[in-house]
Amino acid sequence: MNAYNRRLTGALVAGAAALTLLPWYGLEAGFFSGRWLLSLWSDAATAPALWQVMFYQQPWLMIAAVLWLACAGCTGLKSGPLRSGLLLLFSLSGVLFLLLEGHAIGYSGWNWLWLENLFGPLAQGQPAMGAGAILLLTTFLLLFSFALAERGVLKGDAFVVASIVLLVALVGTFVLYPVLSLFVVSVQDVDGSFQPDGLLTNLQDPAIWSLSCLSGGTCGTAWRTLMLALMTASGSTLLGLAFALAATRTAFPCKKALRLLTILPIITPPFVIGLALILLFGRSGVVTTQLAALFGIEPGRWLYGLTGIWIAQVLSFTPIAFLVLIGVVEGVSPSLEEASQTLRASRWRTFSRVSLPLMAPGLANAFLISFIESMADFGNPMVLGGSHGVLSTEIFFSVVGAQNDPSRAAVLAMILLCFTLTAFIVQRLWLSGKNFATVTGKGDGGQHAQLPRPLRYSVYGMVIPWGLFTLVIYGMILIGGFVQSWGLNDALTLDHYIRAFRVSINDGQLVWSGVAWNSFWTTLEIALIAAPLTAIVGLLTAWLIVRQKFVGRQTFEFMLMLSFAIPGTVIGVSYVMAYNLPPLEITGTALILVACFVFRNMPVGVRGGIAAMNQLDKSLDEASLTLGANSFRTLRKVVLPLLKPAISAALVYAFVRAITSISAVIFLVSAQYNMATSYIVGLVENGEYGVAIAYSSVLIVVMLLVIAIFQLLVGERRLRRRASVSAATRAASPPSLTQERAV
Repeated sequence: MNAYNRRLTGALVAGAAALTLLPWYGLEAGFFSGRWLLSLWSDAATAPALWQVMFYQQPWLMIAAVLWLACAGCTGLKSGPLRSGLLLLFSLSGVLFLLLEGHAIGYSGWNWLWLENLFGPLAQGQPAMGAGAILLLTTFLLLFSFALAERGVLKGDAFVVASIVLLVALVGTFVLYPVLSLFVVSVQDVDGSFQPDGLLTNLQDPAIWSLSCLSGGTCGTAWRTLMLALMTASGSTLLGLAFALAATRTAFPCKKALRLLTILPIITPPFVIGLALILLFGRSGVVTTQLAALFGIEPGRWLYGLTGIWIAQVLSFTPIAFLVLIGVVEGVSPSLEEASQTLRASRWRTFSRVSLPLMAPGLANAFLISFIESMADFGNPMVLGGSHGVLSTEIFFSVVGAQNDPSRAAVLAMILLCFTLTAFIVQRLWLSGKNFATVTGKGDGGQHAQLPRPLRYSVYGMVIPWGLFTLVIYGMILIGGFVQSWGLNDALTLDHYIRAFRVSINDGQLVWSGVAWNSFWTTLEIALIAAPLTAIVGLLTAWLIVRQKFVGRQTFEFMLMLSFAIPGTVIGVSYVMAYNLPPLEITGTALILVACFVFRNMPVGVRGGIAAMNQLDKSLDEASLTLGANSFRTLRKVVLPLLKPAISAALVYAFVRAITSISAVIFLVSAQYNMATSYIVGLVENGEYGVAIAYSSVLIVVMLLVIAIFQLLVGERRLRRRASVSAATRAASPPSLTQERAV
């Protein structure tokens, strides 16, 4: 039996298990609890597909079994176009049937009236898909992939074809399908019928589009959010550029400390900076009380509004802009600047006409990322917004507040999505067709031109005060957890940490009795599951995009980047609307949180993998394939060991984002699976600032420890052999034999 027939047989065996052994429908207790094993075949809730057909009045499932039998029958045919053609037909029919019946039949019967008129009412409906249905759907997708490979698609490489098919299915399920569900819900009534009145009413709501701020009134939510995002993106990009210039183009004495300072906000829960600002400038804040005592200035509420949100967002997103810009600033060729000065251009003209235009891609990317992050930010507006709501908070209150208006939430999410996609498309159009390449492979030993003196002093004038301000902010975060009640009782205490993370012994057993332990362990578990999955999916996708040529590759890459351009708030709302009912009902489970983190953070792993893969010569892959290794072995043994920096970056980013994310998580958590950020928001709403800050401080320490462990496990990429010969041998051997050689 050759490798192709072994793969085909394995897929068919998996399909047989899906039909005869695994629960066809979703289980309330969850599949991994194992409770279904006790009642298998004897209960309608846990019965496999064939038992559902024979004993529980689900006759339509027989079609899935017949299509599987048809695929199995193809194995008896001789390998060739006939077998592959029939296998394509039956497997694709199986995929389409499972998708159609999952959407057409719900809990109470037919979901579509025309089907009920055509076939008559059903005796009973069906719940959401379970392990059996999902495994059979995966089987049909694999059979479809193997049939394509047999017909010579992508040189007949079954692993590559199957990877592309499964990734397209996953991206379609967890990126495109939720967004489409969002549009559908916006024009649906409560009973599911087409009703666009809610969409039209909300689109015309003056509270969203009002421009009365031009005449001294209050702007609508949409314009207020857009203005805040533009201000935040401009401020973050400007400060990020100043930090990058200070780190690369000046004699700033504390460059290492500067880089460390820019990392801290990335591993900080997004609303913690807002809390620190309250401790400083709130009505009972340190600065506010001191000003009141010294100058009699009455405490105000200026912090609670767009001003406070803007300060918190710029503090939060400037480090991201800095990380985007520093590589671009360093990459500007010194020889171009020297050529400009040789032609008698001044330092300012050289910087403004040569250096700055070459930084345009970095500036555009930093602006876009800051714009999207501001649009999606939920924590800071929640803490500091007051009566000045933005789209992210209005969406939240439309779903979970007294309004309970899913149609309004869908409309607001669509507006938010339109803003971010417009910025994404404008950025792509502005940069398209322009060449910013300055690294050509030739040696460039020149020195970067010095900044003009006024610009250098301006950079110092922004970096130093902002750095000191950031240090004060984190000082407040550190101290706030040890103060009894900020502004009322400044006595030092450990009560907040004890209340959050108390550990006691009861009857000789260790009891995690602190109020934060439940959400802490849940967050850590889900983040540790999501991080490796994100790295695997992201790097596999990068390998396919760089190393394989297939139809629709650019469209596939754009679909992946689309998930990055969609704000987390929209992701959260769309997931709730898409997965709250059959065919895939995972709302309130750990699976929806893992899926959200994986496909929300995957684009970063993809871009990092593409950048690292482009540095690897294709001859390495070709040599492995020439020596008889298949594509999977080549990827595992040759490519992945050379991608350790990209693997480490993907793991760290995915883990940190899973810990600190709030904009999507706030909609997806449940009583059983409550994440740390959601729990901390609840503490803030109850005024328990001390416990919230204590919890956040512990999260920061845990993230640093796990990041160090990831770095240790992944290790460093070794591109050179270590010298292992003795000094005597080295002295006796020719120099060419003892030098380190590149692998």
